[in-house]
Amino acid sequence: MIDWILNNKWTCLLIINYIIALSAAFFLIRSNQNPRKTLSSLLFLVAFPFVGLGIYYFFGLEYRKSKIFKRKDLTAHDLVKQWNNRLHLSDEKLIEYENDFLEDRIKLVKLLNHNQAAVLTLKNDLKVLINGQATFNSIFKDLDQAKDHIHLEYFIITDDRIGNAFIDKLIAARKRDVEVKLIYDSVGSSLSRNAKQKMEQAGIEFHAFMPVIFSNVTRKANYRNHRKICIIDGHIGYLGGVNISDDYVNDPENRSKTYWRDTHLRIEGHAVKSMQVQWLLNWYFVCDHIKEETDLIIPDSYFPEIDESKNKPVQIAASGPDTDWANIMEAIFMAITTAEKSIKITTPYFIPNEAILTALKSAARSDVKVEIMVPKDGDSWAARYASRSYFREILESGAKIYWYHRGMLHAKTMVVDEEFATIGTSNMDYRSFDINFEINALIFDDHISEELNEQFEEDLSHCEKIILEKWLKRSKWNKIKESFCRLWAPLL
Repeated sequence: MIDWILNNKWTCLLIINYIIALSAAFFLIRSNQNPRKTLSSLLFLVAFPFVGLGIYYFFGLEYRKSKIFKRKDLTAHDLVKQWNNRLHLSDEKLIEYENDFLEDRIKLVKLLNHNQAAVLTLKNDLKVLINGQATFNSIFKDLDQAKDHIHLEYFIITDDRIGNAFIDKLIAARKRDVEVKLIYDSVGSSLSRNAKQKMEQAGIEFHAFMPVIFSNVTRKANYRNHRKICIIDGHIGYLGGVNISDDYVNDPENRSKTYWRDTHLRIEGHAVKSMQVQWLLNWYFVCDHIKEETDLIIPDSYFPEIDESKNKPVQIAASGPDTDWANIMEAIFMAITTAEKSIKITTPYFIPNEAILTALKSAARSDVKVEIMVPKDGDSWAARYASRSYFREILESGAKIYWYHRGMLHAKTMVVDEEFATIGTSNMDYRSFDINFEINALIFDDHISEELNEQFEEDLSHCEKIILEKWLKRSKWNKIKESFCRLWAPLL
């Protein structure tokens, strides 16, 4: 027997592989996931020995309700519920506002308002920031004026030139006795030992989100904190597409030499309190030393009284594998299906799930002007071709697609009917909708919508419009690559 095994090692390995694959397939089917994602995982389990198991291990497992995200218990924390309840608006109050400014968006507001972590806030002032330099200039100025606390949560923070300048601002704030706490993603970020020592010596608290040793060989690498949050003194907040890295600053000296087009948002007002709640949830999760809810003390200064004169309505929508509902995806879906005139989308990765794809095609066929802008050459080969596999059916529905060719289009925005907009961290893809932790601002304001529309028109000057007739004539080899990558779409 031993001799046979030694002489048939490859056969034995294949048998072991398919025994494990059958077990994985059983649990995959029993989990009742999205059928398309299930079929994609099953295909690779059967067709690609060993590799298929790896793909399933990294991408096929579903943790939305797993104990790995036990931080959800914090939503029952009395202090957090207290602050949520202060912001919460009853359905009766929303009906009053419906006639004033919400109009056709009332369904969207109610969808998330029933989840008290995404309440509608009214007293807010907003500023759209275009590209990294404008974003960093604004953040640095506010960091210099911080008085009580600075709370940060970033997918990417790198100790390059802009990263070190950012860290220096945090250290300077700490010397003024400002509390500084940072959550950084273990896979996305790259902080040297020297940078960590500098922050630690300055008294800055920092924790990695779901830390990994080898990010490419662990299942935890699949569930990342993709958020970019900066909260200053509980009343100023930033979110959007800009990470802390030189790549986001269009400086000729940057190593990438790539123009980076991004959009960020500065919020001053009550919406920052919703951001603070989301930050607290993740802070509780990453702090291993906090074992009981009684160990977490939330100072009143985290939720200060705010007398903001501007009145821009904002909802903060957050989602991740720990939430019962795909909040951001559902909000985008509702906005698309209730559109009457126009939809403008900018996204670096366009790999829509069936719900979003159907909503976009239905909107276009019902005479809603649908325009989608994506980068011509993104930073992921597989995502690029998977995205292109959707072009034909989108174009045939009457929607327009533009290739941004000036550089990397990283902005994540959508404007509907020139009266609703969203800016945030969520891409238009499976990973953002189902796998990563994301956060978006939903904005019910004509002026912000107009500003984003103007930026969309400006970006069009750096775009190439995709013409259906020409697109159908692309090479067969490209079509094969698109079809192959589309199989991976639910896993990318």
